Amino acid sequence: QLDPFYASIILFVGRAWDAITDPMVGFFISKTSWTRFGRLMPWIIFSTPFAVISYFLIWFVPDISRGQVMWYLVFYCIFQTLVTCFHVPYSALTMFISREQSERDSATAYRMTVEVLGTVLGTAIQGQIVGKVITPCIESPFFIGRSNSSVAMEELNMTHDTGSLTDTRNAYMIAAGVIGGLYILCTVILSVGVREKRESSELQSDKPVSFFQGLKLVMNHGAYIKLIAGFLFTSLAFMLLEGNFALFCTYTLGFRNEFQNILLAIMLSATLTIPLWQWFLTRFGKKTAVYVGISSAIPFLIMVAVLDSNLIVTYIVAVAAGISVAAAFLLPWSMLPDVIDDFKLQHPDSHGHEAIFFSFYVFFTKFTSGVSLGISTLSLDFAGYQTRGCSQPSEVHVTLKMLVSAVPVGLILLGLLLFKLYPIDEEKRRKNKKALQDLR
Repeated sequence: QLDPFYASIILFVGRAWDAITDPMVGFFISKTSWTRFGRLMPWIIFSTPFAVISYFLIWFVPDISRGQVMWYLVFYCIFQTLVTCFHVPYSALTMFISREQSERDSATAYRMTVEVLGTVLGTAIQGQIVGKVITPCIESPFFIGRSNSSVAMEELNMTHDTGSLTDTRNAYMIAAGVIGGLYILCTVILSVGVREKRESSELQSDKPVSFFQGLKLVMNHGAYIKLIAGFLFTSLAFMLLEGNFALFCTYTLGFRNEFQNILLAIMLSATLTIPLWQWFLTRFGKKTAVYVGISSAIPFLIMVAVLDSNLIVTYIVAVAAGISVAAAFLLPWSMLPDVIDDFKLQHPDSHGHEAIFFSFYVFFTKFTSGVSLGISTLSLDFAGYQTRGCSQPSEVHVTLKMLVSAVPVGLILLGLLLFKLYPIDEEKRRKNKKALQDLR
């Protein structure tokens, strides 16, 4: 029951806070001393219980008339910080378990497969628990003209069933508790099953580097900037598709009761095809895999917007989109260790910056999520979107088609153009591997 304006403020402030915490956490990790558990694992273990508590409190509705905005703002920022303390070292573990490029690529493929599977599991848990609380759509005559949208909302608030609201709150709390339990379980498995190898990532050097010197070195590395730029636009494309596909299925295609199954088809398709892309990049190279994998979504995205509503076509598009999502998930993360190896050869006296590289990657993942949310919310608001309406005005249908088809296609093309500038091909990778072995 929070005003949408304040909800947007909370989300955007949280993303801005991420811009500060991600590189800072990366730097602090790079300066952390080695323990018997490793350098990265203590960050993961000690942040987990606090992250779970803060996540639970995000879904809690405090019994206070004023101060709710500050409550959610504070706990959202705390949660984002603690997730950073988990995700940055977790991602950087790839560099600390092996020196071999092939083993890192294999580890990345396993990691991304299970991350997508985790997304499917999380979506299913949240959807099943919260979905049992029925919140019927609202028949409203005020779909034309934005000036009447506030009247419709007042009507909604006056007729809203208090019992249903309480059930909804309880459902979100239960879902938060279940997902928090999974968070703890996965952390236990990770901490027991993975061991860092101190010499896997760094060359021998005792020359210390300050935060800003390390940041400057990392951000001046051309291959890294080009990879991040391509990753930024392709990620934004798929996040726009993911974020608006449910609304597109519900209102534009008319599949109100099918969108959860369609989303599940996308994620299962992505999970099953990550091993395929791992084989493909091993056989044909990572740059080729990027072009083939990510561009393969384009004809299907155009098809779903151009053709009339058809459930079979929609499922075909969902499976095809999942195949491209798998490539978009796997390939940028698989290419990052190659960039770090390239950086080490150019700066052999500077080591321990792996966490900074990964922290900016994590930040851009969150940043694209925030940008996607902002673009979607503002576009639908301008189009006159009616919250929980049984139907929407024609402007909303056009906007949704743009958000799941035209805009993602444009962003994918721009991202692929930037990937074209990425300098590390298979020949360069082999040369870097040989040079690093000689240097060690």
